[in-house]
Amino acid sequence: MAAAGGESSSQNVSDELFQNFYTEVKQIEKRDSVLTSKQQIDRLLRPGSSYFNLNPFEVLQIDPEATDEELKKRFRALSILVHPDKNQDDTDRAQKAFEVVDKAYKLLLEPEQKKRAVDVVLAGKEYVEHMVKQKKKQLKKDGKPQDVEEDDPEMFRQAVYKQTMKLFAELEIKRKEREAKEMHERKRAREEEIEAAEKVKREREWQKNFEESRDGRVDSWRTFQTKGKTKEKKNRSFLKPPKVKMEQRE
Repeated sequence: MAAAGGESSSQNVSDELFQNFYTEVKQIEKRDSVLTSKQQIDRLLRPGSSYFNLNPFEVLQIDPEATDEELKKRFRALSILVHPDKNQDDTDRAQKAFEVVDKAYKLLLEPEQKKRAVDVVLAGKEYVEHMVKQKKKQLKKDGKPQDVEEDDPEMFRQAVYKQTMKLFAELEIKRKEREAKEMHERKRAREEEIEAAEKVKREREWQKNFEESRDGRVDSWRTFQTKGKTKEKKNRSFLKPPKVKMEQRE
């Protein structure tokens, strides 16, 4: 019973941390939603953005549980804010930021893609929760207070954020490796296809040349044979029997 009570207590702590995490996220979203155009562009193009922006929810600053209508409203607001037409003094960077926002929005419009993104976020949260439990378990075993830095909602949020970003980055690296492998295989298959086609072409050309030169070879052989026979007859006509020397009688 004590063990069951301990598990229930741990689950309650986990649920509380999760709720605090999303409460903190919403507060940050509310704060960041009032960023100026320049600040949003800077956020979307900051150093390391190629990995930060793999998380579409991070790009759009929206809760993974947001409805489609909320997603659409957020996209409109953010896309207008970073649109090149609104940032004439920085159109190149604004265009890049707009493309990042547009890509994230289109990804979340696809049910399968959105599910994958949500699964990554949940996996990041579950991983941190598991690590927190392991830390507390070890502290309890060592007879120490079971206080960890992730008990602080802000630290928990940061841990989930870092782990989620890491998972998105790992998936992207695997995707690129898979894409590079497929490209290499396609290139090799194409090279083999070209080589096979060249081989067939060479064989056809050889056969064509052979057929075209066959009559010439036959005529040459016949001429050679005819000349040989003529020469043989000629040699026979001039062939004389050897003279026999008569013996003189005494």
